[in-house]
Amino acid sequence: MNPEHFALLQEARRAFPEGFKVEISGDTLIAQASPSIQHQRNLFHVRRQFDAHRPEGYMPTENSDLASPRIGKVRNPDLTYVPDDTADLPEHDIPAEVALIAVEIVSPSNPENDWAAKLRDYPVMGIPLYLIIDARESTVTLFSDANHDKYHTRTDRKFGETIHIPEPFDFDLDLGRLNPY
Repeated sequence: MNPEHFALLQEARRAFPEGFKVEISGDTLIAQASPSIQHQRNLFHVRRQFDAHRPEGYMPTENSDLASPRIGKVRNPDLTYVPDDTADLPEHDIPAEVALIAVEIVSPSNPENDWAAKLRDYPVMGIPLYLIIDARESTVTLFSDANHDKYHTRTDRKFGETIHIPEPFDFDLDLGRLNPY
């Protein structure tokens, strides 16, 4: 993507008022309102388990911008894990390729963003794992084995079951405390 065009999109994204989560996918700005308390509760139960298995030298971050300027994308996953020293970067955005996973809890108002657009964007951005928690359907889906254009493995589970999260986390995520909406 042309760097000047990307800079204009970044400027427009940052002009949104507080309370909006704004992402870039190509020439499109995607804006969403702040998440509900049900969303936050599900994220809490997931994050608590990931935190117990996070690799040394990595930190969790919620709603931080992961950027791939070369391909014109900025995404803001509900949860990701990035190197501790990422906090020392002078830029506002985190390079997407350093993220270990993108965790998304599906927005009831815009599910196609998580199920289609982000599923297309995350592997291209270099994010090796993508976990989708869909509280509307009481399902959890893990996409893995990414190459440059897509994920090659899909694992589906229902709330109440467990799903194995591969290296570098390597644990079974308990889905028993997740709540549908």
